[in-house]
Amino acid sequence: MTLNRPTEDPVAQDPGWVDDVLFAGHPTDVCLRLPEPVRRDTLHRLVTEAQTRLTAAGLRPGGAAALRLPPSLAYVVNLLATWRSGAQAILLDHRLTDHEVDRALERLTPQVVVAPVRTGGGALRVFVDVTEGITPYADRPAVSGHAVIQLSSGSTGPSKVIGRTAADLVAEVHRYTRIDGVALPGERLILLPSMVHVLGLVGGLLYGLHAGVELVPPERLGGDAVLAAIAAQDTPATVLGVPFHIGLLASTRSDGPLPQFRRMTTGGELVPPAVAQAFADRFGVPLGNMYGMTEVGVIGTDLHGRHRPSITPAPGIEVRESAGELLIGCPASPYVGLSDPTRWSDGWLHTRDAGLVDPATGLVTIRGRLDSQVSVGGLKVDLTEVEATLAALPGVGAAVVVYDDGITAYVQPDGPLSEELLDKLLAERLAGFKRPRVLHLVAQLPRTTTGKLVRSVAALRTAAP
Repeated sequence: MTLNRPTEDPVAQDPGWVDDVLFAGHPTDVCLRLPEPVRRDTLHRLVTEAQTRLTAAGLRPGGAAALRLPPSLAYVVNLLATWRSGAQAILLDHRLTDHEVDRALERLTPQVVVAPVRTGGGALRVFVDVTEGITPYADRPAVSGHAVIQLSSGSTGPSKVIGRTAADLVAEVHRYTRIDGVALPGERLILLPSMVHVLGLVGGLLYGLHAGVELVPPERLGGDAVLAAIAAQDTPATVLGVPFHIGLLASTRSDGPLPQFRRMTTGGELVPPAVAQAFADRFGVPLGNMYGMTEVGVIGTDLHGRHRPSITPAPGIEVRESAGELLIGCPASPYVGLSDPTRWSDGWLHTRDAGLVDPATGLVTIRGRLDSQVSVGGLKVDLTEVEATLAALPGVGAAVVVYDDGITAYVQPDGPLSEELLDKLLAERLAGFKRPRVLHLVAQLPRTTTGKLVRSVAALRTAAP
């Protein structure tokens, strides 16, 4: 497969990479099934029409469009239309609160914002029917020359705003074509992760469009619906998801064998061995693992399940170990408006993941996070963001947030306060997957002799009533 590779500042250059890479297949091929089939020529027409609407609303080459859309055909169409317009796409998870979105928009100043004016379908639908509206926002160029801006962990702090060029996205699509075990042309990809985030965006949408792999989001996020999507056609199917989905499928009964089911691939946190074994016993297909980051996309894989929990670096990716931390070769800093040597320096991205690199085999073993990020249902949450949000609330004197079988917050009041009020205030400021599942009001949080808050789970449990 030949991929065109735009050079520097792709937003300001010819955006033809979208057609070259993503629309190169036969016009009558089905590329999406939602559940109605969407052909390439139909998608191309919808994208062209969306370009006209975006231009009329004020989007210009070198500008930016913020997409605040749930998984939908409207999301796919407006994303591709933004890129074909020579503009930057700012991807905002539709689950973020208005408070979080407003902070992001103030910093990133898109020319237009695309958001739903009507949404149909139940809460558990993977793809929904959306009628979108386009609102002018700021008459300014994009804050950077990146093709896409993503917010890791949903944070609006500078260290969490990540930009990737069109050349970088195309290079990642090219990596997928060289990985043994990915879905092949003519096959189907049952897509469960959100296409706002890197696994669903590049590993699902962009790779599928380029390689001629039919993307099939199940109608609903349930084991029965996923198995029904696999069984709906005779062509081979790979399921792409996160560890939550493995347990979901392993516990779902089916009416018979599924010869179309070829493999399941997961990203996110490591799969517990017992869950992996239950899945293998249930379906008898390979359970593959994929490791990546928003900053660089896919880093390594073990799609045949031969090396669990280790992975093989993806083609073209260089991984090294330094003081127990995994570093990834990255020519330029992916962070927008940030120069932080603790995250990127001298061509190396600091993953803040603990790990080992076997010098003999090159296999990489991830040991877990070095920093405060945790994974909730496949979505990364930065506990420092949750803690800072808590500490800024009225009536809160101090707060510590830890992960203790779920996000748990210990709060020292500074005035009248209740758990109910805290929960209400947090619901206005944080997306649901970020909010603490347990809140403890503590008269006095434990501190060290130097006055620092103690973060030991055992000590915090003792301090809580």
